[in-house]
This record gives sequence, C-alpha cells and structure tokens, in this order.
Amino acid sequence: MATMKLGTKPEIFVLEGLTWRCMNELESDVVVEVGEMSFYLHKATPLGVMQFPLLSRSGVLQRMISEYQPPEDGGDGMCTLQLDDIPGGAKAFELAAKFCYDVKIELNALNVVCLRCAAEYLRMTDEYAEGNLITQAESFLADVLGNWKDSIKALETCEGVLPTAEDLHLVSRCITALASKACASDAAPPLAALRNASCVVVDRDALWNGIGSADTPRGSASSGMDWWYEDVSFLSLPMFKRLIQAMEAKGMRDESIAGAIMFYAGRFLPGLKRNTSFSNALAGFGAGGGGGGGDGMSSRNVTPRAASVSAPSEGDQRYFLEEIVALLPTKKGVASTRFLLGMLRTAMLLHASPLCRENLERRIGAQLEDASLDDLLVPNLGYTVETLYDIDCVQRILDYFMSSTDGLGTGYTSPAVAEEGGAGAGGLGVVAQGGTPSSSLSPITMVAKLMDGYLSEVAPDTNLKLPKFQALAAVVPDYARPVDDGIYRAIDIYLKSHPWLSESEREQLCRLMNCQKLSLEACTHAAQNERLPLRVVVQVLFFEQLRLRTSIAGWFFVSDNAAADGVARPRPGGGAIVPKGSAVAAGALAETDADPDADAPPAEKEESIIEVKARVSDLEKECKCMKQEIRRLGKPRRSWSLLGRKCGFGAKVQQQQPQPAMSGK
Repeated sequence: MATMKLGTKPEIFVLEGLTWRCMNELESDVVVEVGEMSFYLHKATPLGVMQFPLLSRSGVLQRMISEYQPPEDGGDGMCTLQLDDIPGGAKAFELAAKFCYDVKIELNALNVVCLRCAAEYLRMTDEYAEGNLITQAESFLADVLGNWKDSIKALETCEGVLPTAEDLHLVSRCITALASKACASDAAPPLAALRNASCVVVDRDALWNGIGSADTPRGSASSGMDWWYEDVSFLSLPMFKRLIQAMEAKGMRDESIAGAIMFYAGRFLPGLKRNTSFSNALAGFGAGGGGGGGDGMSSRNVTPRAASVSAPSEGDQRYFLEEIVALLPTKKGVASTRFLLGMLRTAMLLHASPLCRENLERRIGAQLEDASLDDLLVPNLGYTVETLYDIDCVQRILDYFMSSTDGLGTGYTSPAVAEEGGAGAGGLGVVAQGGTPSSSLSPITMVAKLMDGYLSEVAPDTNLKLPKFQALAAVVPDYARPVDDGIYRAIDIYLKSHPWLSESEREQLCRLMNCQKLSLEACTHAAQNERLPLRVVVQVLFFEQLRLRTSIAGWFFVSDNAAADGVARPRPGGGAIVPKGSAVAAGALAETDADPDADAPPAEKEESIIEVKARVSDLEKECKCMKQEIRRLGKPRRSWSLLGRKCGFGAKVQQQQPQPAMSGK
C-alpha cells in the first residue's frame, strides 16, 4: 500500500476517554466537538512555534472562531465549536488537527479520501497556507489511483463520505481508474472459458437409456481474466453497478462482465448454492466478513464486508437480486445456465417480481441445451403447492427455448433436415447410444434428452396430473429424439406410480413415444412390461419382428452372393423393406460399410459365411420366440396376417427364409 508522511513534530495529542488533548505549555482555549469526541486545542501557540495553527490553516475554523459569541453567563471562557457534519467524522478531524500542529501523520489509501473531504469542508487551501492539506491530499491521491489495490480501497472509503466525495469527483475518478486497468488486461479468453467464468470438468452419470441424471463438477481452472473479480465483490451495489457500467462503456467483453457479476452475486447471495436454504443463507451471510461501510449508509448499500453487523433482510436480498438480473449482459451464453437456474430458485424463495423471474426464464430458455438435470429440478415454492417440482416453470422455459430456435443460432433442426444424411433419426440414435459428447448433438436433441431425464425424475410424483405430464412431453417434437428410450422410461415410471389410470389413458400416454425408435434393450423390456396396454406391446413386437425379418433377408442375400462369386458383400436389406428410422437397419448398414472381409482371402471368406449362417440361425430362433409370444397374447390371426401383407413383406421374405414368416399363423 502506498503511503505519504507529513509533518515533522512528535506526537503531542493524548486521548483521554472521549477527549483529545494537545499537551503543550499553554492551556487549551478552543474546544472542537465532533460527535461524541472533544478536541482541546489552541488559538495560538508559544512564540518560536506556529502562532495560530488553526486560524492559519483552516478558513472555516478561522471564521467560526472570529464569529464566536461567549454565553451570557460567561461560562468557562472556552471557545466551543460544533463540527458534527464534517466528512469522515472525528477520525478525519484528528488527522487535520495534527496536520495543523505539524505533527507527523501518514496518508494511505484508507484515509486519503476522508482526509481530502475533511480538508475541503475546513477550506484548507493554499490561500491560507502554502502546501496546505488539500494540495497534499490531491498529490497523494494521484499516486493511489495509479495502483489497482489502492484504488479499490479508496473507492470503498468513498462510501462513507458521500455526497462530498461525489461533489469532489473522487468516486468517478476511482471508478475510471479501476475500469481502465481492468479493461487494459481484458483479452480474448481460452475457448473453453468462453461460456462460463471458469472451465468446469463435468462427470455425466448416464442411465441405461443414455439419459444423464446429474452434472457434477470435478474441478475448475481459472480463465486468467478473473483476477479482479474478488476485489470488486466487496463494493456496495451502487458502486459495483457504476463500475460495471464504466467497464462496459470502455468496451470490456460481455463474458468478463458476466463473470464479475456472477462472482459478486455468489458472495452476496449464498442461497445460490444448490443445497442452501434461504434461512441458512441469511445466517451464513451475516457471519461473514470484517467491518466496513460508512456512516449513514442504508441497508441497500450494505457491502458483504459490513454484513457482519446484521444479516440483510428478505427485502434487501430481493432488491439486490432484481438489480443483478437487470445488470447481466443480454448476450446469450455469457452467464452460465447453472447460475441462471440458481438465481431463478433464489428469486422464487425471495418472491421476486414477475418481471425478474420472466427475464431469468427467458435467458435460461435461450440456452437450455447447456442445463443439467440436477439444476433443472426447481422445487415448487408457490402458495398452492401441488407437485414437488415446479413443472409450470420448466414448461415455460421449454416454450421459450422452442420459440427462440430459428435454425441459425441454436441449431434447431427441421423435420426435412432431420431425415437427410447423418442427421437422420437412425444416425443420431447411434451417436446418442454410443456416448458421444453432447457437443456433437444439435441443441434441440440435447434438450430432448434433458427433458426425457426430467420427465423420469418428476414421473413418480403421484400429484402430477396426466395432462400436465403429456403437455410437457409433447413440447419437444418427435424428430428431436434419435432414440425414444428416454421417453419410454419416463412413461413406464409414470405408469408404475399411477396404477389407477384407465386403459384409454394408458394408450393416450403411450402415444408420446415412437415404438419404431426403441432400442433392442428397450423393446425387450417393453415386450415383458405388464403396465403397458396390450395394443402397445403388440405394436412393439410387430416392429421388432419387422427389423428381424429385414436383417434375416439381408443376411441371406449376402450369404448367397458371397457363396456364388466371392465378391464383396452388398449392403444388407437389398430388395427388402427397411423401416424408416430403424436403429437396427442403421447399425447393420454401418457394419456392412466397414466390412473387414471385403478383401479377405477365400479361406477367410468361407469362415465369414459360416459365421453369417450361425447368426441367421440365432435370428431365426429369436423370431420363433417372438412368434410364440404373439400367439400367447391371443390376437386374431387374420388381422395380423392382413397387416403383414399390407406392409408388403410377407411372401417375399418367406421364400428366402427356412422358417415360416411371422404372420401369426
């Protein structure tokens, strides 16, 4: 910390309780009262020393002493002056008095602002004495503003001497100096730190259907641009807002601005932590920090350092949160989705204004693909609590996401695009099941996956009505789900938790999933699921049989060609029906394209043909088992046969298979 020493005389002031006495050869004839403190001083000092220390330095004291009228009763003959409104209080006047007596004092970043304001109040200009206190304070203040740490301390002390510091432009000078220094070091951050204030490595806990249940940070690495966040987080809200606005005016990046605001909010609102209640947050907030703050500060200007005096009320925290939300940059992605969801939970706890909550919901909806399931589980804090989690809030957020997708900014994929090339349902299904990082998926696919996990979490709530569950599940279009295992799992959990649903309600609920997009594992589970309507089970078995028939026909075609001329195997399914969006067909296609036996010698090809025949035999056995399962369900044989012939695959496949076709006969 920079310092400046003034004066040459040793200490002559002695504190006795609430009284400062100047110990020299003369009796005090002036008493200056500042609040509860009294200063016994002199109009003049002995010869050989400065004769009029107060009169020759301060224009205000000179005027007050000359205008002083003693009381009619005579009193004790002392000239008593009242200076209760001096900026900085008794501490600032003590330093000013010692300067008048040429006693050694030390200026630093913590007292220069108060002393500068007190000198202005006392009119200690060069008009009364050369090198007076105002000149000395201004000279040192220039050195203070050249250093970041000292500038922060000086700005903090400005809060105790408002509005004098404002009139002297001390606040604006400190803010300008800080903003210039922060912007000078603000450079483009690493790509990994672009979206958040810090880079967080995430562990994704995947369920059997590929839906992540939680994103847990394993560690973080500083972006290198946040060195000033903690320093500015100790400022009061008005000072912090002005500093942020000054930084924006100087062109600081939105990512850095948002990072500072997130850090500041996290210090002031401990309730942002996932498992911290509002009462615990208030208690923790009140127990932190050291002393600070100035005289006459309102509760809305309390800084975190001054919070040890008393915990902020709900109203103060609500006001703070609303101001922080309004201060956040509007650019998408600069504030992390986790932070925004934490702010939304806190806004609900504090009953923030509807406009504030709508602002947060819109921001979250615009970047919903970055949310984690754990953070999306917002507890229901309404006055009429029906469900454990706030389903309506998530519904609104999801609606905002769907309304903000335009095919350019968020990667919204139209049905036509979704059906072409590698972006088709089958191709994405392989990616999703293979555990490919979410960055390779489009935002709407990531949101569909997130919503499937969310539906699975809220489904056990017995108070969750069927229309609300259906409405939330239906917002995401069918083509956004590469595989429907997630929505099937959610439906199954809902049926298990709501056994009183009628058959028609069950069928209506199951229309949310596409049986053609279930994986083999999910189909196996569905075929044995007694909670599903019979119609749905038959539909699942039908599409699975169709996939098996296609695979069998393709493998027979391959084996015949390979045995005849030994050429490379064509793609399976040639001349057979391939169901649209079939994950099995897509998988078989991928295997054929990457055939390692295409250029193999004849001996290896013969071994490959034997393996193909063995696999065909296994598939035939599976077909037979499924055929028996269909018979057990007792469906009419005629309708099933007609349905098979209507699809156009019955007679042709029968000619290629040693087993009879699965027509129910």
